[in-house]
Amino acid sequence: MIADVADALVVLDCSGVPFKSFQCGVGPYGEPQMVAAVAECLNRTAPYRGLVTTQRTPDLLVRGNWALEFKLARPFGDNGREAENWSVNLLHPYEGNVSAIGDCLKLARWSGEERRASIVVGYEHTPARIDLERLLRAFEVVASQVAGLELGQRLEAVRTGLVHPVHQQLRVVAWEVLTRSRASTS
Repeated sequence: MIADVADALVVLDCSGVPFKSFQCGVGPYGEPQMVAAVAECLNRTAPYRGLVTTQRTPDLLVRGNWALEFKLARPFGDNGREAENWSVNLLHPYEGNVSAIGDCLKLARWSGEERRASIVVGYEHTPARIDLERLLRAFEVVASQVAGLELGQRLEAVRTGLVHPVHQQLRVVAWEVLTRSRASTS
């Protein structure tokens, strides 16, 4: 699933369709627009054809398989300057918040039958000027030790050679959000 999401983002990156007035490439897309483009791309391919929808909760539902929440991690803006408060999207550890941790708490309560996962779509230079690894590790610590979440093993797909001059490589990182019943059977 993670590789398929990464591949869908590369399709968007190569499309030549810029988001608003930003430079071409997938990096500047907002979260809702990016998730909608991923859903559209996945729905055109087997085994997802007709199974993928965007929703309020979860962001992307692959009926019968996955409930996915997405967050962006973009240390730099379209203009190449370091963005302010860019890491807050992941780390704010409060119920009802729009951070990745808030999304995990929401997924843990969600009543659907599908497996649940939190996905971070991160953008870096090649080589990274700000490596996302510290933020990803901080997310894992805060999620488990502060928010009391049980996450599965981190999975990651990296794609390089993106068209944007600042968002040159893509990291799609995911953790399954385990509920008590899933944690005992995993």
